[in-house]
Amino acid sequence: MSSSVSSVSSGYSVSSPSAPARRAHVGSGTGTGTAGALRHVLGHLLTPLLMCVGMGLAYLGAFHAPEPHDLRVDVVGSGPTAQLLAQTLHQEGDGALDVRTVAGRDEAVEELRRQEAFGAYVPGARPELLVASAASDTSATVVEKVFTGVAAERGAPLKVTDVVPAAKGDPTGQGVFFLLVALSIGSYASVAVIGGAGAVLPLWVRALLAAGTSLVVSVIGAVFAGPLFHLVDEGLGGVWAMAWLYSAGILLIGVGLHTFLKRWTTLGVMVLFVMLNFTSSGGVFRPELQPGLFASLHAFWNGAGFVEGVRAHVYFGGHGLGGHVLVLALWLLAGVLAVGAAALAEAGVRRGGARGAGGGAGGTGGGSDVEEELEEAVAV
Repeated sequence: MSSSVSSVSSGYSVSSPSAPARRAHVGSGTGTGTAGALRHVLGHLLTPLLMCVGMGLAYLGAFHAPEPHDLRVDVVGSGPTAQLLAQTLHQEGDGALDVRTVAGRDEAVEELRRQEAFGAYVPGARPELLVASAASDTSATVVEKVFTGVAAERGAPLKVTDVVPAAKGDPTGQGVFFLLVALSIGSYASVAVIGGAGAVLPLWVRALLAAGTSLVVSVIGAVFAGPLFHLVDEGLGGVWAMAWLYSAGILLIGVGLHTFLKRWTTLGVMVLFVMLNFTSSGGVFRPELQPGLFASLHAFWNGAGFVEGVRAHVYFGGHGLGGHVLVLALWLLAGVLAVGAAALAEAGVRRGGARGAGGGAGGTGGGSDVEEELEEAVAV
């Protein structure tokens, strides 16, 4: 890293010792210098330890013991036999299943295509189970397990029909989730670079960098989803647009938060866009298989907006798409507001003449802090 950071916009430069020089300075001291260096290291170890605790609580809390609750399934038929079966399954499930009856097979298929139900059982000499694995492969698996047992009790093999399968390039339907992971990492890791290395730039320049970076990230995501891995067979333009909304929201929120959080920004965006985001997105388990916190977050978190938006757009004829796009748009608006709040805060610092020894137009720390922040971000 260069030993000085120049501020083009304000015409002054801030000098900081290079990493070797800092190490030489610390090593030349007495026990006091060693103690100070040790405190410095221990202070920075707090971030990965907090990440360890947060990731464990989030991922294990969300995924370690998936259990269905209010998982909507249908029994096809209007006679007393269908009614009795539905009532029995509902009672024996003790809240795990929300069992309803529909008059015919076509109606059951329509409910699946609207993602109102996750399975439909058609009784008969050769019972059939209808699922839509594109909505959630894990939910379809749970439903199949339930009705395989029902059919076995009646001594009949169960025929499973997938009325909305995922693309051939994404047989488990979880490729969209891993696309979400790639978009998220490209976005939140860029926040540290823009906020750290770009600290001397005016906020409006950092915001433009965030917007441009989000465009690049979304294009990369579209290449992954389409020509490279064929996660989707159609609707690639819509997938790209949602990827841009998603990435831009993260980058603008991160750039805005950096003014206030400084070196804690990386931890902050990981809490928002990894720990709470991946776990509530529905990419692995839908909310009907998750504990209450993550099931609740699914309704309005941006990762769920992207995953469910892509599913609705590509597989379910756009049903519910407007709500998911609205979620992404509101997160983008939150990013704009965060940048606005940061602009007010930085303007106040400039008016008060409270530039730090290493502060630039963005009011952040010196070269040492920038270098350490970027090293933490790269390690993450």
